[in-house]
Amino acid sequence: MNKNLIGSAMISIALLIFSGVQLYIAKVAPRSVAPETNAAVADQNSNVSQEEVMPSNGVALPVTWGDLGKRLVASGVIDEAQFKALYAGRGGIPTDMQTLLDSSSSGQLVITQQNAATLLNLLWAFGLANKNPILENGPMRDPQYGGAGRFASTGGWTLAQGDVMAHYGAHAFVTLASDEQALVERVAKNIYRPCCGNSVYFPDCNHGMAMLGLLEIMAAQGATEDQMYKAALAVNSYWFPDNYLTIAQYLKSKGIDWSAVNPKDILAANFSSAQGYQQIVAQTQPVQSKSSGGCGV
Repeated sequence: MNKNLIGSAMISIALLIFSGVQLYIAKVAPRSVAPETNAAVADQNSNVSQEEVMPSNGVALPVTWGDLGKRLVASGVIDEAQFKALYAGRGGIPTDMQTLLDSSSSGQLVITQQNAATLLNLLWAFGLANKNPILENGPMRDPQYGGAGRFASTGGWTLAQGDVMAHYGAHAFVTLASDEQALVERVAKNIYRPCCGNSVYFPDCNHGMAMLGLLEIMAAQGATEDQMYKAALAVNSYWFPDNYLTIAQYLKSKGIDWSAVNPKDILAANFSSAQGYQQIVAQTQPVQSKSSGGCGV
């Protein structure tokens, strides 16, 4: 039997241990900007190997970046001087990320422990600015929230030239065919992140907006749904190392190896939303490290 099918079945059994998570869509004001570090995770409280969840040599994603960095700078979505000044205080921009910012790259995008935070910002800028129906017609535009500019994913992007909302969904960097758009929307509605209670379809924070951008690029370049979920789980794991090491530890306590899980199951609300993750933490010792993440640049 396929390992993913086995993993899905075992996870379904594990989920019976706790009741379903009650999800809600909360009104969110822009979160305060907090620095994000790239400190290595010290997996001292878990018998799960860090290499299983976030390999030290990184994970290749099924996309090429091309000249998107140069286009983000040329359009003013990224003010290069501000971007470089930000990273000057953090030891500089990783070499591979500098290439993505000012050159053209034809190789596969690789996420690592060292570049995860910088890649988050690049994808955030892209997801925020790329013209897409999810930004135009989705929950971000719901009148009850008082405007799309009130969220952490918009108000928190401080590295643009001029008014950030002048760039919101304003640049046709990647245009999707109808079937590609449908794929992005279907997958986005099932991917959550532990900092929020909303799916990527409601990208109210930087992680959600960055993931939306990544999904759009993957869809445009022909990635399958399975490839998109696999890549998304890898990316979330580098962005939220403690959370996914804790989830892996919980699953291992139920006899489920990380290598056997179905990424679609793990990215769904029961595991990856803020509320779902708290249900996991209530049943296992959370992994603690010196890493810290925030919803700001």
